[in-house]
Amino acid sequence: MAAPDWLTARPIAHRGLHDRAAGRPENTLAAARAAVAGDFAIECDVQLSADGEAMVFHDAALGRLTEASESVASKSAAALGRLGIAGSAETMPTLSAFLAAVDGAVPVVIEVKSRYDGDLRLAARAAEVAAAYTGPVALKSFDPQIVAALRDLCPLTIPRGIVAETTQDDPIYATLPPSARLALSNLLHFAETRPDFLSWRVDDLPCAPTYLCRLLGRIPVMTWTVRTEDQRTRAGTHADQMVFEGFVP
Repeated sequence: MAAPDWLTARPIAHRGLHDRAAGRPENTLAAARAAVAGDFAIECDVQLSADGEAMVFHDAALGRLTEASESVASKSAAALGRLGIAGSAETMPTLSAFLAAVDGAVPVVIEVKSRYDGDLRLAARAAEVAAAYTGPVALKSFDPQIVAALRDLCPLTIPRGIVAETTQDDPIYATLPPSARLALSNLLHFAETRPDFLSWRVDDLPCAPTYLCRLLGRIPVMTWTVRTEDQRTRAGTHADQMVFEGFVP
């Protein structure tokens, strides 16, 4: 499908319009409501609970933002929902609760996290929740297998995107063979994934995959994560919209 105009119409608040000092930690309902108040689109992340629920949380482990130290996948949705986030009054929401809080006011771009192990349970649950939502929503992932699977898991009216970077320094990539990493950097999985949009690391722009997709395929590019004025300039030149953090555009 052609990516809808709403996908890149407004700057996208990275993990919501979060401000930990103000009591709005990332990926919380408070961060979502702040983005809605500012009329910004929202990017959020989902991880899988032990009982198969899509939870809005970035990390695989709980330690950075909660007092727990286990993995998200080791706890039930109910137990995760009782954890306080970063000393605030916020707790970890389910994807359903997060979308209900936004209530269609602004677009939501959901990043489906992956361990690159072929597990599609989180993708299936995120697709199920997104399909039941009536507001503007999109799904994306770093994992080509997930992006390809979403074509069958969710309605074709929901845009699907690939998240990527040209230089891969995250430890998770160490588990992948060189051929897979080459494919990720250069979009060589395009025939299988057929993404409706790209989400590319800002410091890697410009690069051939994003340039050619915009020029020849008319595929929009959002870029992450824009924090500095230089990155904002780069995003304005080489992408169609930015995923921003740490300032208000």
